[in-house]
Amino acid sequence: MTLLHQTPHLPPAGMRIGPHVLRNNVFVAPMAGVTDRPFRQLCKQLGAGYAVSEMAASNPRLWATEKSTRRTNHDGEMEPKAVQIAGADPQMLADCARFNVDHGAQIIDINMGCPVKKVCNAWCGSALLQDEALVARILEAVVAAVDVPVTLKFRTGWDRSHKNATRIAAIAEASGIAMLTLHGRTRADGYRGEAEYETIAAVKAQAGIPVVANGDITSPEKARMVLAVTGADAVMIGRAAQGRPWICREIDHFLRTGTHLAAPRVAEVRALMDEHLQAHYAFYGEFLGVRTARKHIGWYVRDLAGGEAFRQRMNLLEDCGQQLAAVADFFDFQHSLGERLQYHPVAPSLAA
Repeated sequence: MTLLHQTPHLPPAGMRIGPHVLRNNVFVAPMAGVTDRPFRQLCKQLGAGYAVSEMAASNPRLWATEKSTRRTNHDGEMEPKAVQIAGADPQMLADCARFNVDHGAQIIDINMGCPVKKVCNAWCGSALLQDEALVARILEAVVAAVDVPVTLKFRTGWDRSHKNATRIAAIAEASGIAMLTLHGRTRADGYRGEAEYETIAAVKAQAGIPVVANGDITSPEKARMVLAVTGADAVMIGRAAQGRPWICREIDHFLRTGTHLAAPRVAEVRALMDEHLQAHYAFYGEFLGVRTARKHIGWYVRDLAGGEAFRQRMNLLEDCGQQLAAVADFFDFQHSLGERLQYHPVAPSLAA
């Protein structure tokens, strides 16, 4: 471990969302097509104090679809079980919240942060930030509809000329929202450029409820810096957890001790990937499972020697057994380079 000569940023003692006491303040963001139940469970096992489901549509015609049912499946998941819902109609969102609580959700998160065009074109996600009166009606309706904590994930504004996060935060707190998660970009920014944290700091300075900082948190040092400059209660990790779910324990350890964990052992990652893939296939079935697993495998190997060549070959496989065997062979090669994972190593590519 490498000891740094800075004071560790210790997580708030007993941080909670409503009645739920969280084990730490390192959270995993809801990501469409990524944070399904197998991935959430893996992140929790690897140190995440909290993880939120993929976005579920509020339209009741979609609730019984296979896609929606899978997105809100929490069977056997470590608590608390949180479902994110999206929509623009207060009554639909209230009904959707009740439906999900009846099916096991212990926390409801409302999406006002998604910048994707097809979501915003339906006046959902971050598009809602343009209508503060509608925001208030939605939040009040959902909070009144359920007896579990309701949280809000949002952005700093619609564009850089129209930042209204402090007003949205005040509306949310007055509506009974239990926690705020703020991504440090506007809707117009998408995921471009660097996240800005001044607005998160301004929201935290005025808020009487927990505030979570989200955006570009890619390392333990970055997490500590963001907590320090924003005063936020927690950090939420998004894209940095793709293919590296152990980043949660790395950040948690660093925040508590100021020291770095060693890179994970190749044998551990091979076992984790096997566990993840087996759970993924069981969750989706073989036909869909082998195809949706490709992106996860690609993320795991992208920064390793031979990773890109392996990914291209692996994407041609259409059988779970072949996929598992290929991953095992790839990590046998990684083990030949050293006991622990070596990111961006100078090493020959994996032979075809």
